Amino acid sequence: MGLSTGVAAMIGALFGGGRNVVRETAELFMENTEAGAEREAAWRAAALGQFAGEFVQPRKGAFDRFIDGLNRLPRPALALGTLGLFVAAMVDPVWFAARMQGIQLVPEPLWWLMGAIVSFYFGARHQLKGQEFQRSLVETMGRTGTVVRNIGALQALDAGTRAFDDPNPALEDWRGDGR
Repeated sequence: MGLSTGVAAMIGALFGGGRNVVRETAELFMENTEAGAEREAAWRAAALGQFAGEFVQPRKGAFDRFIDGLNRLPRPALALGTLGLFVAAMVDPVWFAARMQGIQLVPEPLWWLMGAIVSFYFGARHQLKGQEFQRSLVETMGRTGTVVRNIGALQALDAGTRAFDDPNPALEDWRGDGR
């Protein structure tokens, strides 16, 4: 009786009270893979949540949409205005020449100011488009390894199917390979 009571007390000390001392001791030296997977999943979910938060587009009001529309006007206006100048020069050359004489009266500092404004506007757009291009290039390069592995697997499959092809004498004769 005493021995069984002592063993029961020892088992109760090791595994009683909702604890498992053996498992807890082993986890000091080796990670619990299930708990590690749960931590990894939580970490990935938090990272994805943070990334998703960076790309959330806030709902824009009427004023923001109006300003966005205005920001889209300069390039088409400049292109259409330039074409309009060509048309005006062909339709009424005297009227066009009079207007060009008026442009010669614009002071040089005003030309510098207009050049700076146009340069900043188009320069900023050029920089933005260049960064988007570089970002897409990095994404493409990131997929290169997968594409190379896929091509290798497809070539291995193709080589495997060709290895099992038996020579077909009728086909070789038709091709003119008749040996």
